[in-house]
Amino acid sequence: MSAAPVSYDVVIPTVGRPSLQRLLQALSRGRGPLPQRILVVDDRKHAPEPLLQGGFPAPIGKLVRVVRSYGRGPAAARNAGWRAGSAQWIAFVDDDVVPHAHWRARLAADIALLMPDVGGSQGRIRVPLPPDRKATDWERNVKALEGARWATADMAYRRDALQAVGGFDERFPRAFREDADLALRVMAAGYRLVCGRRWVLHPVRSADPWVSVRLQAGNADDALMRALHGDRWFASVQAERGRRTRHIAIAAAAAAGLAGAVSGNKRLAAAGTAAWLLGTAEFAWARIAPGPRTAAEMATMALTSVAIPPLAAYHWLSGMARARRLTAPGARLA
Repeated sequence: MSAAPVSYDVVIPTVGRPSLQRLLQALSRGRGPLPQRILVVDDRKHAPEPLLQGGFPAPIGKLVRVVRSYGRGPAAARNAGWRAGSAQWIAFVDDDVVPHAHWRARLAADIALLMPDVGGSQGRIRVPLPPDRKATDWERNVKALEGARWATADMAYRRDALQAVGGFDERFPRAFREDADLALRVMAAGYRLVCGRRWVLHPVRSADPWVSVRLQAGNADDALMRALHGDRWFASVQAERGRRTRHIAIAAAAAAGLAGAVSGNKRLAAAGTAAWLLGTAEFAWARIAPGPRTAAEMATMALTSVAIPPLAAYHWLSGMARARRLTAPGARLA
């Protein structure tokens, strides 16, 4: 006896990137049962133009419903999406992935026979890298998504599980850690999470040289995760701690060197400056060594390695202060 078909919605948060068209075309050409609804969540603050000038591709066009979330971030956008649907399962995908041709069929197979205590099924993420050279720092950063647990680039949740925990925590303003937070709360509610057989391609989009500097804002989200789930949350979602402790030490050394120079304490100035130079040089080389080592890449790594440690420390400390406010008794949850 074959299993009864399982209904599912697809939720796609977007700010109108060109990759949305590619994603929808891949969904329309794929094999397998169609979703009950495709909720495309327009998270632009202002939307003077439609998301897609040419409309949505057949045969999924009739299934698409556009929902507005007005620039409140991916957590709020995903909440608006899944709450606008009614299917038993909700498959979240990012607007920059390309589902495999069998994605719909494999999603249906992944969730069809799951026991009621399974609250979520993760798809596999594949990040293609250039075959003719070593990857840049940015490309290696995106490649790390292949090992990310419970990433909503391709993650399906049972509606009952989302309702049990209230969905995504909208205190996470960026596309960072909001998916790990949801996974931890779903598991804490008694559900299991499993990995499926479907997969999506996650191409590396182009980025400017300062992208690694902007990413340091994620340290504030780590601070919120620590406040919500304790210091061991990294192990629970198999996340890497990264270099934050070293970044804070390098920033402290720079501050000590500056303080010594201002106060006239030559010994403190020399020691702080030397420690800052050594720490910064080690960090820069750790990023340069595995890469293509082109002149442009090495210059970018040198400049951004100076900026990253103090910014990482700043975002971590300001994030801790924000987390205390957000998690204080009586604080609003969104």
